[in-house]
Amino acid sequence: MSIRKKVIIVGSGAGGAVAAMELADTCDVTILEAGKDFHPFSGSLDTFASLRKTGLFLDERMIRLLIPNMQVRKSESMVMVNGIGVGGTTTLATGNAVRTDGSLRALGIDLDEQFEKLYEILPITTEHKRYWNSATRELFALFEKMGLDPQPTPKLLKSPKCANCGRCAIGCPAGIKWDTRDMIHDAENKGVKLITGCNVKELLIRGNEVTGIRTMQGCREITYQADLYILAAGGFGTPVILENSGISCRKSLFVDPVLCVAAKRKGFGQDSQLLMPFYSRQDGYMLSPYIDYLSFFFDRRWRYPKGDIISLMVKMSDDSCGSSEKRAIHKKLSDADRQRLKRGVRQCRRILSEMGTAKEDMFLGILNAGHPGGMLPLTEDTKDCLHDRSLPVNLYAADCSLFPHSEGLPPILTIMALAMKVAGTAQKEVLH
Repeated sequence: MSIRKKVIIVGSGAGGAVAAMELADTCDVTILEAGKDFHPFSGSLDTFASLRKTGLFLDERMIRLLIPNMQVRKSESMVMVNGIGVGGTTTLATGNAVRTDGSLRALGIDLDEQFEKLYEILPITTEHKRYWNSATRELFALFEKMGLDPQPTPKLLKSPKCANCGRCAIGCPAGIKWDTRDMIHDAENKGVKLITGCNVKELLIRGNEVTGIRTMQGCREITYQADLYILAAGGFGTPVILENSGISCRKSLFVDPVLCVAAKRKGFGQDSQLLMPFYSRQDGYMLSPYIDYLSFFFDRRWRYPKGDIISLMVKMSDDSCGSSEKRAIHKKLSDADRQRLKRGVRQCRRILSEMGTAKEDMFLGILNAGHPGGMLPLTEDTKDCLHDRSLPVNLYAADCSLFPHSEGLPPILTIMALAMKVAGTAQKEVLH
């Protein structure tokens, strides 16, 4: 009887959950997650919205008082957001399942097989279009009229008829939006062990191999050992773990900046709808209807009731120039980024103008970002092995850190496909 090899995966989000499922049948897999169990925001948004007038909400980082699983930090030019806890950022994402592997395909990395597997096991649907409210239908028709080629967003939904509470980005209270907690539950049924509240401090390296991983759980220091180690701590987390372990990443961070252009329209009802129900891909950015809760709570210009706000998102593909480090995230917009952002804002203003909104009644939101990646990018040299030459032979990354550059589109489905391929490759190369 053969002895099952041990695998440690850091992170339980899109990359970590898929890697665990891929290896669960043949290996003893342990997932180390820094956060705790995820709980969606269940309070009354109207109650908290009324508190905005008191001035209590002074800083975007205070969002953790409402949503403990949302980690918010500031760089030089924008607010950075990511999820922490079981399920990672998938619990706070809007459930988008868009294929965004253009830069990987350009390198010659074929993920068709992995996408097909994901399409078979995940509840991906565009049938939610049948349940759009009048606000979304009006916006979609206007996008079509203006030649913006809107497409219903493929969504990870257990039922296409969601509760239309508009809370996708703060945790689905109805449990209709799929996130990787479902996959982790299935993995646990296969014997995968999940350890929460486990902060990875550093990798212990001897020669060209990782010999252990040092963690802190409360006040206890615990070292775990395995045959294969996979980092899936996200585009912010994975580079920091590597830095702490003496491995430098490239200063090529991208983050997909988001800026909303909004206006008042009494009783519009966009808040009572699936977030990002459709999208329009433009040159260097995408547009989509989106109520930004950071702006709603922390930007005084968003003082209106949420049901009286029209909000359009510009999600931009930014230049790879920044870093996630132990002490801070360093990220600025390049001149080209600013020009792309201006084009997107102008287009949103034109859309709102077509709806009869006066220019003086439009207002912007808080510039924020939550799709970090690119600090360990795959190249022509690593496209086949999927393994950066700076890493020890038994250490792989399986998250957005591997993306060559930003696509300016929701990356979760592509992270999952790439993680599946990485896990399979790592198993063959390390555990053969």
